[in-house]
Amino acid sequence: MNILFSFLTALMLSGAVTSADADGKYIPSEENIKAREAFEDNRFGVFIHWGIYSMFAQGEWYMNKGIDAQEYAKAAGGFYPASFDAREWVRAIKDAGAKYICFTTRHHDGFSMFDTAVSDYDIMDASPFRRDIVGELAEACREEGIALHFYYSLLDWTREDYPVGRTGRGTGRKGDSQDYDSYIAFMKAQLTELLTNYGKIGAIWFDGDWDHDSDPQPFDWRYPEIYSHIHGIDPSCLIGNNHHLTPFEGEDFQMFERDLPGENTTGWASGQTVSSLPLEMCQTMNGMWGYKVEDQNYKPVDELVRLIVRAASKGSNLLLNVGPQPDGNLPAAAVERLAGIGKWMKVYGESVYGTSATGIPEQSWGVTTMNGQRLFLHLIEPLEGVDVISVPLDPSMKKVKSVRAMKDGAPLKYKVSDGRLLITLGDVPSVADHVVEVVFQN
Repeated sequence: MNILFSFLTALMLSGAVTSADADGKYIPSEENIKAREAFEDNRFGVFIHWGIYSMFAQGEWYMNKGIDAQEYAKAAGGFYPASFDAREWVRAIKDAGAKYICFTTRHHDGFSMFDTAVSDYDIMDASPFRRDIVGELAEACREEGIALHFYYSLLDWTREDYPVGRTGRGTGRKGDSQDYDSYIAFMKAQLTELLTNYGKIGAIWFDGDWDHDSDPQPFDWRYPEIYSHIHGIDPSCLIGNNHHLTPFEGEDFQMFERDLPGENTTGWASGQTVSSLPLEMCQTMNGMWGYKVEDQNYKPVDELVRLIVRAASKGSNLLLNVGPQPDGNLPAAAVERLAGIGKWMKVYGESVYGTSATGIPEQSWGVTTMNGQRLFLHLIEPLEGVDVISVPLDPSMKKVKSVRAMKDGAPLKYKVSDGRLLITLGDVPSVADHVVEVVFQN
């Protein structure tokens, strides 16, 4: 194992470089640009937070409560998710209308959910399960035509060589072996494994930059080195980083945690302007990312559908989280929500997939998306007593060809007056999102 680690380290340090202009700025490859376009077209993905922390049923941050790392690690010896079935997971997610999955390969507790040669603290060596969960998930995704992304933690509450940040300070690390050269070599070795052992990977989703936001001096994560390493292995692999800041050089999409682009209800987006990169919002179904037994406060299907639509209206994907149980099952409440979303997407998916933002501000009745000459009006707000809705038209929009209710194709009466489209609704069914399609002439 040490020989392999040395080989991988040498290979990486001899390293791949990514394209750059005369000023050294990152130039995405043609394959990367195509991958960005495909990513934007997907519009809906499912996040999966799963690790040995699920055994404590207190969420993925449980170890941060001052749990000694060696005591916490004993949980790996009892981690045997007998009900885990990657195909069952992927089929449920596919039926929900999601186009990709982002899976937590290694979270802040340091436990790797894949077969890694550079650590024994993984699913194959430290647990009795001895099945490569990431490998099985990758195979199921290939079979079902679902893209696979990997979450990867930049920080580690267990390793002695990780430079201690503001979290995970009560885990028993001595702190006298901090060595970022060693740690970054470890990370790059694992990233090499993830990008070469599991087929085509759509994106690497980094998290943890904020662990050093209170350092007396700015911490250098050496992102150019890490990003160049990833793009050197696969130029088309997208890179995103949950640092809550405007994207850095070398990143391919911008993420927003629990907030839609341009909003800041959490306070985390205060240093984050919306960029021209592909966008993604991540949100939980209930309150937690990892499984927490007492958190049964799952959002209703209607609310989740409206969140997908509101994200799309801002030109953003929604990455909706599920926290599997320690036995390997997806919680029944989550499966129920996925099925409900899928039922809606089967009827109205065209109003979400492949769409873009319109520039039309959110209206009293809802939001809009657009694909080519098709404008979709998402009526997500209460409409009691409202017979006619008014839609501001952009000067670039051509003559209206038709207006119809998307559910059954029924034509709707309309007229254009003073730059606004006035639509007579008729009977509006009680659904999460009633969609009206406006088609403009070519």
